[in-house]
Amino acid sequence: MIKNIAFDFGGVIFDLAYENAVETFKRIGLADAEQRLDRFHQRGFFEDLECGRITPDEFRRQLEPLCHRPLTHDEVLGAWLGYVGNPVDERKLEYIEALRERGYRTFLLSNTNPFVQSWAESAQFCLSGRPLSSYLEKCYCSFELGMMKPDAAIFRYMLEDAHLEPAETLFLDDSPANVAAAADMGIQTLLVEKNGDWREAVSRKLQS
Repeated sequence: MIKNIAFDFGGVIFDLAYENAVETFKRIGLADAEQRLDRFHQRGFFEDLECGRITPDEFRRQLEPLCHRPLTHDEVLGAWLGYVGNPVDERKLEYIEALRERGYRTFLLSNTNPFVQSWAESAQFCLSGRPLSSYLEKCYCSFELGMMKPDAAIFRYMLEDAHLEPAETLFLDDSPANVAAAADMGIQTLLVEKNGDWREAVSRKLQS
C-alpha cells in the first residue's frame, strides 16, 4: 500500500524548456550553451553547482570567462530560469495538496540548484503566490545533499531521513535512469512523460 509519494521537479511539477534555457544562456554570452546544458543531468561545473560542490558565486565566476564579460547574480538567475517553461500548472499543485489532505506524505526529490530553487521558494513560483515547499512535507534537493540522482545514495538518504518504507513509497520522474535507480531500491515508480499531466496515472497507481 502506497503511503508516501516523492516527485521530481523539472519536467514533472514545472515544465522544462531546454531550448529556451539554451537561448537565455546564449543571451548572456555562453556561445556553446548546447554543449554545456543537459536535459536530465548537468556536467562539468554546472553539475558541481547542482551537487553543491560550488556556491552560486563560484558558479558565476566560472561562467564569466566563457561569456567574456562580468555577470551579475540576477543575469545568471535569469539564464537558469530559462528552463522554466509555461506557468506552473496549478492543477498539479492542487492535486498534491489533496493527496496530503488524504493522508499521503509528499516529498520532492530533485537534481536542482540554488538559482532554480530560489525561484521555487518565492512568491513568483505559482499564481497563488505560495512557495513549492508549502505543498510538500520536505524537499530533498541535490545541491543541499551533495548527491544526485540516479545515485542510489540520494534515494537511500530520503528513505532513511523521512523514515519511509521503499515498498510504501511511490516515486515519479521523467528520467528512465532515475526511475530505474529508484526501482532498484525497492521503491514503487512511475515514469511520466516530460511536461505531461500525470494526475490520472498517479490516481490509478494508488487504486491498484
